[in-house]
Amino acid sequence: MGACGNCNSCETSLARGSSNSSVFNWLEGISTINKKQSETVEVQFKQDRKEFYINTNKLSLKKGEIVAVEANSGHDIGVVSLTGELVFLQMKRKKVSYKESLKKIYRIASESDIIKWEKAINLEKETLKKAKLLVKKHNLQMKLSNVEYQGDNTKAVFYYTADKRVDFRELIKSFASQFKIKIEMKQIGARQESAKLGGIGSCGRELCCSTWMTKFPSVSTSAVRYQQLSINPQKISGQCGRLKCCLNFELDSYLDGLSDFPNTKTILKTKQDKAKFLKMDIFKKKLWYTYLKDPYSAIELTLERVKTIIMLNKEGKSPDKLEDFIIETNIKKKDFQNVIGEDNINRFDKKGNRKKQKKRKFKNKKK
Repeated sequence: MGACGNCNSCETSLARGSSNSSVFNWLEGISTINKKQSETVEVQFKQDRKEFYINTNKLSLKKGEIVAVEANSGHDIGVVSLTGELVFLQMKRKKVSYKESLKKIYRIASESDIIKWEKAINLEKETLKKAKLLVKKHNLQMKLSNVEYQGDNTKAVFYYTADKRVDFRELIKSFASQFKIKIEMKQIGARQESAKLGGIGSCGRELCCSTWMTKFPSVSTSAVRYQQLSINPQKISGQCGRLKCCLNFELDSYLDGLSDFPNTKTILKTKQDKAKFLKMDIFKKKLWYTYLKDPYSAIELTLERVKTIIMLNKEGKSPDKLEDFIIETNIKKKDFQNVIGEDNINRFDKKGNRKKQKKRKFKNKKK
């Protein structure tokens, strides 16, 4: 029985997060010249875990089809996520060489394979609960975040995070005696944990790490400073407890804009007083300065005016005061026509009169 004909199997694959990190196959339907490219297939397992396989049996596979694939011991069940030439390009991007011994695709998953796979998946939640209790019992400084059963129900991978090295030899023995399967422990980072668990960010959208991001570059506090953001841990930290990945997205634009700005440590000299930098708006090209004697003053200047003051200071000249360089913008207020009649003072009285009229009609009906 085919995978597409079984509705339960489709629901199971979606419940495990097989729709996460999906890639649109824009080369689908285009015939590949290289035979190696046509043989390689990308298969997705639980959540964001993907691997590349060789279709040695030349099965006609489509995206979303459930297949039985080779594993280190036994076999695993996954969902086809990519086929064709784009798989070869994905391998090149992820630096996976075809010369490496890629595992094989055995067959399209049969009905018995899918039933066994579903039974294994149903055990994951209960296994995670029991495993967490065993971790507490052993007093280990680690956090279990997820469990993934192999498709043939013979092996389970436990994903955990830890700040220090953990000796979990006794824990593995407890897991093996409790769950009666092969145990594999895999340590992941805080960002990878968030990618696996998923969630909603402060922006109101799904987490980037759990939807489209495949790599997690390091984010430094300098990215926060370049963007003139306040270093508030609650605002700049994501659900993983680390700096938000999105701080890197617009960093290049800010760096390009900052290249035209003077050094923030530069002091502007005037006859009235010296002025130091307060804040800036990179894209509007505006800067705010405050006098040293009057720290509560905030004088808004354009980038061009600040540059002219700096040039005058270099020549040994000092302007009278910074207020002379402020550009006054006369914004004309637009006259809007009164379409609705909201400027009429008696508009509230009319509503009141209507209510009174309704009350009078209601009383007359009672009489």
